[in-house]
Amino acid sequence: MKDISKYIESGIIESYVLGMSSLDEIKEVEELAVSYPEVKEAIEVFSTSLEQEAIANALTPDPIIKPMLMATIDFIGRMENGESPAFPPDLNENSKIVDYEEWLNRPDFVVPAHFTDVYARIIGYTPEVTTAIVWIKELAPQEVHHDEYEKFLIVEGTCDIAIGDDVYHLMPGSFLSIPLHKNHLVKVTSDIPCKVILQRVAA
Repeated sequence: MKDISKYIESGIIESYVLGMSSLDEIKEVEELAVSYPEVKEAIEVFSTSLEQEAIANALTPDPIIKPMLMATIDFIGRMENGESPAFPPDLNENSKIVDYEEWLNRPDFVVPAHFTDVYARIIGYTPEVTTAIVWIKELAPQEVHHDEYEKFLIVEGTCDIAIGDDVYHLMPGSFLSIPLHKNHLVKVTSDIPCKVILQRVAA
C-alpha cells in the first residue's frame, strides 16, 4: 500500500498537472485520485495555485495589437484575392487629405457600425512603410516605438496627442510625426471617432 503523503510530496502531482508525466504515471495519479480524496485535493490545490499565479502575472495586451493584426490579415486576403498593391504617398508636413482620396473614397473602407477602441484598414505596405486608415473611438493608449516612426494625418474628428509632457491639439488636415523612444497616446476630443491616415516607417 502506498504512503499517500509521501506520494503527494514526491512531485508527481506537479508533473501531472503540468503535463510532464508519462502515460503510466498519468494512469496511476488518476486511479489514486479516485480512491484517495487527498490526491484529488492535491491536484486541485496545485491547479488553482498555477491559475492564480498566471492571473497575478498576466500582462494586459496592447489594445492596438488586435486591430492592426486583423487589418494585416484582411490586407493579405485582399492581395491573395487579386487586389493590386497600392503605394500611398509618404506622409509629411505638406500632406493633404486629398492626397489619399483614392482610398478614403473606397466604399469598402468604412468603419463598422459598432467597433471598440480602434479599427484599421491597411491601404499600402512595403517592408519599410505601412499605411492605414484608422478610426479611434475614444483612446489609443500610451505606447513607445523604438524601431519605427509613426505619422498621423487627421481626416475627420479631433484629438489630442500627448508626446511626453507636450500635448498637440489636432483637427482635420493636421499632421504630426512621433519621435522614436517617446511615450505617446491619442485621446479623441470630438463626438465622432477620429479618422486618421496612419503611417509607420521603419527607422
